Amino acid sequence: MGGGAGVIAEAILDAFPNATVTVQDFSPHMLAAARERLSRHSTRLRTVLSDLADPAWTKTAAGPFDLAVSGIAIHNLHGMGVIAACYDGVRSLLKSGGAFIDYDHFDRVGGVPLHQHMLKVAGFASADVLWHEHPTAVIKASV
Repeated sequence: MGGGAGVIAEAILDAFPNATVTVQDFSPHMLAAARERLSRHSTRLRTVLSDLADPAWTKTAAGPFDLAVSGIAIHNLHGMGVIAACYDGVRSLLKSGGAFIDYDHFDRVGGVPLHQHMLKVAGFASADVLWHEHPTAVIKASV
């Protein structure tokens, strides 16, 4: 989510040779950069142009997924209601037993405890902080 030029997707594809990845972003230019960067993985790559602020983004994502990953993207939605709706969308796309890894500047938009709470309200069974150094943290939310 908010996959940009595909840096995180590349790491996942390299680490997991049987994985397929969907890179979602709102910028056609960033998705073009992702397709170029990941051209060697083209048979395992799908790109989706959508805006996380639009509730319909989940329809274009076409899950379900085992894992959703976001890196320094969701804080750009700014409004807590929009972020909460995005978390609801992420949860709806995950398979039973799935997980969401979010690396972001949580302390710039409400703080880590608030985001953990919003993830649980969205239906995640847990939302654990894996690492935190102000203003950035990694939260793993599990279904």
